[in-house]
Amino acid sequence: MGKSIDSIFSPVSDKISKYEALLKQSLVTDSPFIYDITSHLFSRAGKGLRPGLIFLSAGRHESSNAVYAAVAIELIHVATLLHDDVVDQSEMRRGIESVNHRWNNLVSVLMGDYLFAKSFGLLVKSNSQKLLDIFSAATERVATGELNQVYFTGNFDLQESDYLRVISDKTASLLGCAAEAGMICRDGDSKTMEAMRKFGEYLGMAFQITDDLLDLIGEPTKTGKQLGSDIREGWVTLPLIYAFQNGGRGHKSEIVKFYKEPFAPEAFESVVNFVKESGGIEYADMKARAYSEMAKEAVAGIPGIDYRDYLIELADFAVTREK
Repeated sequence: MGKSIDSIFSPVSDKISKYEALLKQSLVTDSPFIYDITSHLFSRAGKGLRPGLIFLSAGRHESSNAVYAAVAIELIHVATLLHDDVVDQSEMRRGIESVNHRWNNLVSVLMGDYLFAKSFGLLVKSNSQKLLDIFSAATERVATGELNQVYFTGNFDLQESDYLRVISDKTASLLGCAAEAGMICRDGDSKTMEAMRKFGEYLGMAFQITDDLLDLIGEPTKTGKQLGSDIREGWVTLPLIYAFQNGGRGHKSEIVKFYKEPFAPEAFESVVNFVKESGGIEYADMKARAYSEMAKEAVAGIPGIDYRDYLIELADFAVTREK
């Protein structure tokens, strides 16, 4: 069994404590309503993947900018989840009610906007043009990925290349930003920053493909999310893309009918069985592991990395986790 995320981030636990303190401070508000929402939203901590990656990338270098960047990237990430939950009509997030389900879609969207504004306020405090540049570019890519996912939703002839482009923008861009931000905070050169960005992007691809697998075959008590959210939304992920291309046209037409009807447990079971029998689970797992290996190769070639072994363990964690 692989290492836990906490053990992977153990060498930067002191910096994570500073991040948690600034995050809490950043959420202070005189609005009782906003306080209620943020208290609910942050009552269950996420993996802290993006902040932890910033600190591992920055290494032993001490920088207040790394803490600003860590809080900013977590706020951006949570803001995208708030918007995503509205698009997906999700009812659960991190094992608790999603904001759109507890309140409504309008509150979820506006809360996401609020967190975006907070995040860029923190980046301004860093007084780093490089950080502002990469964060603004990554945030634009996240929005591009979300929009393209909406465009492709309901397209049952979606090509693998289009799917990969969407998740590269929607997920991998922010992890690439985190890895590069850490290197900026330790004053790395442009070549090293680019190599770390590639590490983060490959890591993000591995994480997202694994997430899409867990949406089909995960354990809800561990993932904290309902299974089949992609199917309910009509978004065709890599396991389905492969299955549609290799499982026979007759089977495909039957599965497409499940997408177009009200979601039912027996329909979901049929979809999962179809994907398994068509080799979609194995193919997506192989693809995720290939990106994990690419991430490890990217970081192996970067000189002077303080926590190289932990970054490699993070790449392994991306594809061996259960949540």
